[in-house]
Amino acid sequence: MQANSDELHIQTQAQLGELYEALDSGTFKQVKRMLNGLSPVEIAHLLESSPPPSRRALWRLVDKEKEGDILQELPDDIQAQFLRRMDAQEVAHITEGMDADDVADILQQLPDRVIKEVLKAMGEQDRQRIETVLSYDEDTAGGMMDTDTITVRPRFTLDVVLRYLRRHDELPASTDNLIVVNRKDEFLGLLPLSKLLTTDPSITVREVMSTDAEPIDAQLPDTEVANLFERNDWVSAPVVDEDGKVVGRITIDDVVDVIREDADHSLMSMAGLDEEEDTFAPVMRTTPRRAIWLGVNLITAITASAVISIFQDTIDKVVALAVLMPIVASMGGVAGSQTLTVVIRGMALSQVGRHNLGYLLSKEATVGLINGFIWALVMGGIAAYWFQDINLAIIIAAAMVINLLTAATMGALLPVLLRAMKIDPALAGSVALTTVTDVVGFFAFLGLATYFYA
Repeated sequence: MQANSDELHIQTQAQLGELYEALDSGTFKQVKRMLNGLSPVEIAHLLESSPPPSRRALWRLVDKEKEGDILQELPDDIQAQFLRRMDAQEVAHITEGMDADDVADILQQLPDRVIKEVLKAMGEQDRQRIETVLSYDEDTAGGMMDTDTITVRPRFTLDVVLRYLRRHDELPASTDNLIVVNRKDEFLGLLPLSKLLTTDPSITVREVMSTDAEPIDAQLPDTEVANLFERNDWVSAPVVDEDGKVVGRITIDDVVDVIREDADHSLMSMAGLDEEEDTFAPVMRTTPRRAIWLGVNLITAITASAVISIFQDTIDKVVALAVLMPIVASMGGVAGSQTLTVVIRGMALSQVGRHNLGYLLSKEATVGLINGFIWALVMGGIAAYWFQDINLAIIIAAAMVINLLTAATMGALLPVLLRAMKIDPALAGSVALTTVTDVVGFFAFLGLATYFYA
């Protein structure tokens, strides 16, 4: 996997180098031929890997018929950059023939006024399909579904179904089942293609269809949809509305997008950044986004510094305390981050709930306590040898036990509390935990020092 990733990186850099050389030399015909000889996925990757000036130049050289396929492969932030320069007719043209969920994703990057104009420019059938998807929140099953489905009735024979399928030019992508419905389009079950192709054609759909499969509610959050696909190894799944009527289906490629977005969100949120952050975003857009998080971090740092200032007299008397202070805070921060990461991952996989939270807290507190004693003994020995002061060794050892225990407990508890307060644990968890471990670590260390050296 790593080898494939490295090869793709080398290939991309080589392609970019060739394209930039051709651009610099002014041979635009050569660039256009090279660019449009690539697949939409490769072109999207090249655009994403290019600074904004080169990105705009390359986009102007892309063939019109490829623009829609390329757009749906780009991140939302870069999509929006290109869409802002298009009028409603252009957007309607490039989205023609695309899946309803992909069109809905693109339209959601546009202002409401432009969305209405684009929908007016579409044909009646396409407009109805897109409006169905847009009627659901984009982070739900309804918002990520495709309305292109093939449904059959249970009373028909398999021979009739096969003749019906032959009337189609092609089946929708990732079709592994046909959806069985009644006259009201209410979900009844699934007809696997494997059964259809290997069973006596004179048998009816009702006799071979699977009634065990459960459809996905259109209002189900996309993260729960991804969990269902993972647990059941689905390739596709039908989506029903509140009345049980089939309104679309979700395929594995849509779920992979959700998993990737969640992974990006978790990674970028740890640094207080948007998961759609463009690597080559302009300075004036990047600076404010990062400045906000730096401001929050400054407030927490001031809080920790305020705790230190309370014990300034003690630090003046025992200079060694200033040398050892960062160790207590750092150990607590690392221990807390380990627990925080495990718990946030467990919550993302729907593994953590009220029924097992008590056990999780007990387990993490025990781990923190054991690690606290182990490393307290190590650091206590180092401090005693380093400064030839047994009191200092006892102080730092006790402070480390207290801080590691606090860090492990709060690392498990904070994500649950933040989720209950409707705050994203991945975004706010690390900064809140750092504040707690710094304040508790400094207070315990300097408080004990004040007591011993008073």
